Amino acid sequence: MENTKQKEFLPNPVVLQSQELYEYILATSVYPREAEPLKELREATANNPRAIFGTSPDAGQLMAMLLKLVNAKKTIEVGVFTGYSLLLTALTIPDDGKITAIDVDRKTYETIGLPIIKKAGVEHKINFIESQALPVLDELLEDPKNEGSFDFGFVDADKGNYWNYHERMMKLVKVGGMVIYDNTLWGGYVALPEEDVPETKKAWRQSTIEFNISISVDPRVEISHASVGDGILICKRIC
Repeated sequence: MENTKQKEFLPNPVVLQSQELYEYILATSVYPREAEPLKELREATANNPRAIFGTSPDAGQLMAMLLKLVNAKKTIEVGVFTGYSLLLTALTIPDDGKITAIDVDRKTYETIGLPIIKKAGVEHKINFIESQALPVLDELLEDPKNEGSFDFGFVDADKGNYWNYHERMMKLVKVGGMVIYDNTLWGGYVALPEEDVPETKKAWRQSTIEFNISISVDPRVEISHASVGDGILICKRIC
């Protein structure tokens, strides 16, 4: 007997489960406004075996609007991959803005993203740190001047550490600033019974579920869970 519970998920971790509708949104609202360097980087990333890790352009579009709404000038990014969200931020913030970008793998960024970032003329805004993120965040917090000094944060890294990142972001980002967490709907698997989830997805699915629950009761933030891309959880620090 056919298992009607099973769903066919899209190749890209998109919560919107109609490929045609998603492509319509991209074609009408996203791609026409996507900056040429971002388009170039997105297409270059598509050739990478891990292209699924890239920030979706619709999530990126929303992120750019939020960066402008908080007048972001000093930002921090945990998880870079090829650098789509990093380039988007660099193109959005002022010319004297600064981004602290942390990733364990510099090679992918340098090979795919950096040449396009250089061509776009925004490399000077970026301080790329090749490292595990938690030691860097802790080192930043050792200097009292860094507390509450960032306007905006973006986290797209190992889901098991999301709450650890959040605790540090709540000290680094100023009151009124924003932090966005990517992949918070985990391809829709967060809403499925565990028995319907592939073994390779279960650990980070559980971490994501626990993180979403913890954020929902965190009094330090206002939140909005947006179903764009693979789900982004938008947090505005209020205290």
